Amino acid sequence: MNSISLFKRIACMLYESILVFAILFVAGIAYRAILGDPHTDFEQHLFFTYSWLVSGIYFVYCWVKSGQTLAMKTWHIQLVGFDAKPISFEQAIRRYVVASFSLMFFGVGFLWAIFDREGLYLHDRFTGGRLVLVPTN
Repeated sequence: MNSISLFKRIACMLYESILVFAILFVAGIAYRAILGDPHTDFEQHLFFTYSWLVSGIYFVYCWVKSGQTLAMKTWHIQLVGFDAKPISFEQAIRRYVVASFSLMFFGVGFLWAIFDREGLYLHDRFTGGRLVLVPTN
């Protein structure tokens, strides 16, 4: 059974959403400075894709580099593979893509952890990762 409490998971996700908002805010300013405001449907889809990729770069980089985003470091949570080693670049990309689809479908992959016998998110179950607590000093 995973020992990360539901409170800690939700707190980490809330903090993460604030950080991602800030990253996307700055990225949005840069996008609009270069390409202007998106007016057409195509431009809006392009901006959405750009924002999704910027978020992906942040998450994948952090997960591969240390297994932790800033929010995960704050809450002493780390992403590792089932073998307790760091996840690969490919695993991180798959995790981000599957987690993105999970969010689009009302967060079902995140709610999955409540019912999973090991407390894994659905995207972790698919990609071979797990969240673990990092011992504090």
